Amino acid sequence: MTAQAAASPMLSSAEQRSAARQLTLAMLALGLLALGLAWRGWSPEQSGVSQLLLGAASLLVAVPVMRSAWYSLRYPSLHGITDQLIALAMLGAWATGDLLTAALLPIIMIFGHVLEERSVIGSQEAIYALGQLTRSQGRKVQADGSIIEVDNGTLRPGDVVEVRAGDRVPADGRVLSGQASLDTAPITGESVPLEAGVGVEVFGGAINLDGVLRLEVTRIGDESTLGKVIALMQNAERSKPPITRLLERYAGSYLVLVLLLAAVTWFVTNDAQAMLAVLVAACPCALVLSAPATAIAGIAVAARHGILIRSSAFLEELADLTSLVIDKTGTLTYGALRLQSVEGSQDDLAIVLPLAASLGSASSHPVSRALAGLVEQHQYLPLTDIHERQGLGVVAMTGEGEAALGRPELFARLGIQTLAVPNHDGPIAGLALDGQFLAWLLLADSVKPEARLAMTELRTLGLGRQLLLTGDRQSVANALAQEVGIHELQAQALPEDKLQRVMAEIDHGFRPMVVGDGINDSLALKAGVVGVAMGAGGADIALASADIVLIGSDLRRLGTCVRLSRQCRRTLQVNVIIGLGWTLAIVAFAAFGWLGAAGAMIAALLHNLSTLLVLGNAGRLLRFQEPLPKI
Repeated sequence: MTAQAAASPMLSSAEQRSAARQLTLAMLALGLLALGLAWRGWSPEQSGVSQLLLGAASLLVAVPVMRSAWYSLRYPSLHGITDQLIALAMLGAWATGDLLTAALLPIIMIFGHVLEERSVIGSQEAIYALGQLTRSQGRKVQADGSIIEVDNGTLRPGDVVEVRAGDRVPADGRVLSGQASLDTAPITGESVPLEAGVGVEVFGGAINLDGVLRLEVTRIGDESTLGKVIALMQNAERSKPPITRLLERYAGSYLVLVLLLAAVTWFVTNDAQAMLAVLVAACPCALVLSAPATAIAGIAVAARHGILIRSSAFLEELADLTSLVIDKTGTLTYGALRLQSVEGSQDDLAIVLPLAASLGSASSHPVSRALAGLVEQHQYLPLTDIHERQGLGVVAMTGEGEAALGRPELFARLGIQTLAVPNHDGPIAGLALDGQFLAWLLLADSVKPEARLAMTELRTLGLGRQLLLTGDRQSVANALAQEVGIHELQAQALPEDKLQRVMAEIDHGFRPMVVGDGINDSLALKAGVVGVAMGAGGADIALASADIVLIGSDLRRLGTCVRLSRQCRRTLQVNVIIGLGWTLAIVAFAAFGWLGAAGAMIAALLHNLSTLLVLGNAGRLLRFQEPLPKI
């Protein structure tokens, strides 16, 4: 389903008409039922009229009940068992001449089904709300500099858009100019605004709180972050938890067992009401809804926290993890080079950043791209006669003479005396102007500030065994592992090495959570008990291989995943107890005739009450909230 489709109403027009038709028939039948009972009270001697009204009421609601039962015979499902049992109970009531039960029983069940549908639809509102974010207007910048308002659906990658304060970002993009704070809560669940500057990647659907930005559109529609969010949520909402699949396997046997129990009840008690009550009481609605209602509520809560769960089954898997296998680049680190420090004369530092950024913008080398974002484009210095020395750096003319940016070998060739090369485990770029060396610029892939806290938190949650797997050098891996508190690591690991290490974890009895973001992590993500991908900058194949996606890429959300999963499991256990225990209790009361002369109707009311208890308990999950403080 596309992102646009997600923005459409949650019930199709045919489903809306069907629900309205059932409600209308139920209301009309309820009116005839009330009239028939009133007639019986006013004129007991005219019982024929009363019976006629009750019969008309039962025939009105018989149509949707019998149609649902027939459909469930052709397309068996768990919910279909309820439809078949109610139809059988209605036929039994007709056969025994109990027209009151034949009319009131389906009326009660129709209203119960409407309440169930409304509750499930309510849990899908997160998907609908996200779908609404995909529809907005954008201010497209034309080639001549003019600005026109367009529907964001017409934007294409490469287009430039302007986002003013109060506007919603129309599509995923990269900031070309400007500075602003963005509210990304609808997508990532983070309450702290994102500070967006030149070079920063932003999500469509975020709200510009202040400032003016110009963005280059990078992804649109289903390929955008928001489009992928909606698709993942829809897949998870449609998936079936393990307990649901287990119930489906034995659905046919359950129906036969109920029919046998009803027959035994009739044979022993010779009480038609007791038999009908058994059929109604055995409807497994509460048990059937226990797993999907819990899973859908958990998925909605996870989405609110910027966590996308591809399958509801992993809500249960997450609760029992015992180890962590985590990638370095783009996971524990930002995955992009950043300026770490500048070593040079303090008198020259004012010109260093603008000059380095200007020269960096003239090259596509990763080091140059990192330096190009140090200042905004309007602060670039004018350059002429630009030459890129392959593998060495960039040389260009400025108003103050020839400038050079590059490796130490570049300055040796230019005959420029440099400062001593610093001892740095990462890329180094030198900068010179008019034959004078200015500074060394030291770059590195920075560790995420929350990384150490997140690793400590996971250890307290039972993931005490933690392993760092990276394709980077041993020295870099050692330094990072020490900084974040991981004691076991493997450096220079190829994709197949990562896969084998994850399989070894499983073979040794551990249940690993695998966290990564790159193409080289996709095999390991698929092999782990639960694979978690970093959504902000992760490769598409990694996102497709993962079971869970962290849209904001904040590692503290790994702990949120585990805690939410355990809360979902406790809720599911309570719901199963309610659904199974309540059903068995009502069946027992019905079989022994303890529900009285109106046993079938009382069983129907108690059945709906258990369904509402299950939905209400699942709804308690929606109160789960874990705001992340600013680091």
